[in-house]
Amino acid sequence: MMESWHPARRLATLLVAGSLVLAACSGGDGGAGGASPGATADGGGASPPAGESPAASADGGGTGFQCENIGGEVSVVGSWSGAEQDSFLAMVAPWEECSGATVNYTGSRDLQTQLTTGIAGGNLPDLAGLPGPGLMKEWYDQGALKPLDFVDFEAYSSSTPAGFAELGTAEDGTLIGIFTKAAVKGLIWFNPKHWTAGAPASWDELQQAAQAAAQELGGDAAAWCVGVESGGASGWPGTDWLEDIVLRQSGPDVYDAWVRGEQKWTSPEIRQAWETFGEVLSASYGGPNYIVNTNFGTAANPMFSNPPGCLLHHQASFITDFFKNEAGAAEGDYDFFVMPDINEQFAGSITGAGDLFGMFNDTEQARSLVQYLLTPEAQQIWVERGGFISGNRNVPLDAYPDETSRRSAEILQQAQTFRFDGSDQFPGAMNEAFFSAVVRFATDQSQLDAILSELDTVQADAYGG
Repeated sequence: MMESWHPARRLATLLVAGSLVLAACSGGDGGAGGASPGATADGGGASPPAGESPAASADGGGTGFQCENIGGEVSVVGSWSGAEQDSFLAMVAPWEECSGATVNYTGSRDLQTQLTTGIAGGNLPDLAGLPGPGLMKEWYDQGALKPLDFVDFEAYSSSTPAGFAELGTAEDGTLIGIFTKAAVKGLIWFNPKHWTAGAPASWDELQQAAQAAAQELGGDAAAWCVGVESGGASGWPGTDWLEDIVLRQSGPDVYDAWVRGEQKWTSPEIRQAWETFGEVLSASYGGPNYIVNTNFGTAANPMFSNPPGCLLHHQASFITDFFKNEAGAAEGDYDFFVMPDINEQFAGSITGAGDLFGMFNDTEQARSLVQYLLTPEAQQIWVERGGFISGNRNVPLDAYPDETSRRSAEILQQAQTFRFDGSDQFPGAMNEAFFSAVVRFATDQSQLDAILSELDTVQADAYGG
């Protein structure tokens, strides 16, 4: 849901990269997945000395990297700007030093348009962020994206949470994209001053506890705060809700079929998810007018009022900046727990999203930089700077600078089932229709039959019948 190009959501993306036995800064042919000199058997490498940045020297600062001076340059286009751009440049600085190559980075607020235009005109960067898995696969089929066949896929997959590596593969099984920052979704946020029930064991328990707590507060207090306004992307916060519900309620098989366009919107499983979401909307602060006209970044503000207007807010891990900047909340004014299981058969399911990273020009420098970015030492540089959650199990949790990011990383590492944001994988027309449907449903839930029927029509057309 606009994760890749929506500036507010880019805080929540992830470098899904393995602690691979790869040359971090290889010259030559990229190693075809071979072990880097000095790498440990498990690819984890040694921890850097206290106070020293990972990969701080030509030999990796004792982390197992072996860099060759290859010189030249590599062009990179990404969605990061401001502090995120600074962190990315800090992460690649050791590679520039040890390889003698230069990273020429350009930030873009609209990756899809820029890269689509570049593909048509033949003017593409060596490496770039990608708007989502759907376009990634289309661009590979067109011959624009190059295979990352120099990566040891087995090692990469084994060092990341279940399902991550496969998200960057084409239909033929070729790895064509890695993830470069991510958000853990399905988090339920609360103000500890007003919510003292902890983390209920099930969805039904949560709903009952929330309703009871809201009734006890009286007045206009509600269980939930929801806001789906986001300019041209209005509706996406509701798509997050529905994706979390589908995965937890009907499981990964139904979720995957839905993403592939094989599960009709009018099917009992998808309809049930909308009805469950409708229960949340009916128990939300301000009613339909507030929900559809309130920006997602300010939607939870009533949670910090005294007395509170709502008790709970569903959002990804990036939302804390909005709590601070929009609601004036301070550390200690908010906490979270993972959205509880709905169907215990699918316990431990987590959704998330992220910016993909792919290669358009197969050069020695591009291969070397990809291999460096796949190492835990590289990722730890950004982790320690903040605003970055790594999927690499070998990045230590104590490297995270704050409790929220540390806990989010732990959730990601321990997920039994992970699924990438569904709407980001839909064809463009389907994605847009999903956004609009959420706004329409939040305005008038009685229109559900018509909404789902229309989504079926869009699905048939968007997926080619």
